[in-house]
Amino acid sequence: MVRVAIVGATGVVGTKMIEMFEQYGIKADEITLLSSARSAGKSLQVMGEELTVQELTEETPKQGFDYVVMSAGGSTSRQFAPLFEENGSIVIDNSSQWRMHEDIDLIVPEINAPKLDRKIIANPNCSTIQSVVALQPLKEKFGLKRVNYTTYQAVSGSGSGGLRDLEEGARGEAPTTYPRPIYDNVLPHIDVFLENGYTKEEQKMIDETRKILGLPDLAVSATCVRVPVSNSHSVHMNVTLENEATEEEVRDAFRNIPHIMLLDNPESNEYPTPLESTGRPEVFVGRIRRDDSLGNTFHVWCTADNILKGAAQNSVQILKQIMERE
Repeated sequence: MVRVAIVGATGVVGTKMIEMFEQYGIKADEITLLSSARSAGKSLQVMGEELTVQELTEETPKQGFDYVVMSAGGSTSRQFAPLFEENGSIVIDNSSQWRMHEDIDLIVPEINAPKLDRKIIANPNCSTIQSVVALQPLKEKFGLKRVNYTTYQAVSGSGSGGLRDLEEGARGEAPTTYPRPIYDNVLPHIDVFLENGYTKEEQKMIDETRKILGLPDLAVSATCVRVPVSNSHSVHMNVTLENEATEEEVRDAFRNIPHIMLLDNPESNEYPTPLESTGRPEVFVGRIRRDDSLGNTFHVWCTADNILKGAAQNSVQILKQIMERE
């Protein structure tokens, strides 16, 4: 009997995880929905069955789940993921709490697979996921020397609070989630500022890229920006390759890959935007061109649905990857 729990089931990502269970054919004999006391008691449809959300308490991990998928924030993960692990569960965590722990796997299924030295598996940052999916074909064909990111991140990356700030800002109301208005504005500020001048979000992208791609010495930099877009993140990558390549060879590296959609016909105004990628499982890639200011360097633009591939979808893909292996 396979027992699966979803922690944070009523949140923006949690509800998408429930949808992904059906889409990816997750086979579970019993699914339990968990949340804080505030959301407990709500009813949600899961694979055709109506389930009541239960409160997550310190007794819950003792129920003996086989798999637990968590999207409830870092403090909840810090408290409960080890308890689930101690009780024999494999935990897939969507927060930033465990990503850079040396003994914790950081997984994007198109790129790597968990070794399961520990039973906690980390889901990467949303912008990192779509970026490394696009970088992997370049790494395989040409090798990577340097990556410089600039992100354009949608407000849904901040959950319902970000969406609320955008909507209420259009009515002239003050923000409650962001430190400055996001409506009709751009904020070069995601997460807290660190002593090195980078934000925590930027440092996440730098560290996670190296870990996922297995390139600890890769030169990486990032500037992360919040934009007044509801959904789907965009990332501009300036990539220096190890081996010489032409524009067409770089473009060809993305062709015929099921999880990448190449959309690069600027003469017809065809290039990826958040509207194309919203609701889609693929990472969209385009605007590929040589950077004439640096040797063997190329510009690559990508967009992806941050709630799907950037969070819920990737978590469920990890779950399916593990379930099929066991």
